[in-house]
Amino acid sequence: MKLMTHVVSPALTVLVTLSLTAVASAQDSKSASLAKQLAAALDAGKLESIAAKDPSAPDVFVAALYFPGMQLLVVSAKYAAPQLLVDRIGKKEFRDIYIDLNSASVPESKVFIEDAAADGLKAKREENSAYDSIEVGGKRTTFDGDWKKQKLTEQDYMKAFSSADERYAQTLSLLLAQLTKTS
Repeated sequence: MKLMTHVVSPALTVLVTLSLTAVASAQDSKSASLAKQLAAALDAGKLESIAAKDPSAPDVFVAALYFPGMQLLVVSAKYAAPQLLVDRIGKKEFRDIYIDLNSASVPESKVFIEDAAADGLKAKREENSAYDSIEVGGKRTTFDGDWKKQKLTEQDYMKAFSSADERYAQTLSLLLAQLTKTS
């Protein structure tokens, strides 16, 4: 009987570890549920874009351009003439804000996120699918699972993913709050 316990115990340990790993990886993305909520709200409102002012920084704005069922492009940046964008938010000129943040923002403050399926960031792309990416201050990181190609260690890659996902989740929360105000 003792021999059986030693055989079952390691097998059970492996099974539990694999189960916990699967659950942890499914929950890794903080942005997943928020991106899906934003996409659903934009679909429901028949909107292709949304923008908001970041309440924690007076000259920072966020905006998203949505391609239904395909992609969510999100930009966050400082803007030299914040009152102009505040006025545009009041007029619901969200697409114009998105364009301004992409083209005329303070370059070193710009964060650009490409959410390939509008379903939140994923650390590794699924087979035969597009990958997500982030560009911060001109440095681009792609989340395709190939950290070596980007001259990163796996730990640095996962740290970059975690940071990007956290930032994306915060941005999505701002956009969802704005959408609630706009409705």
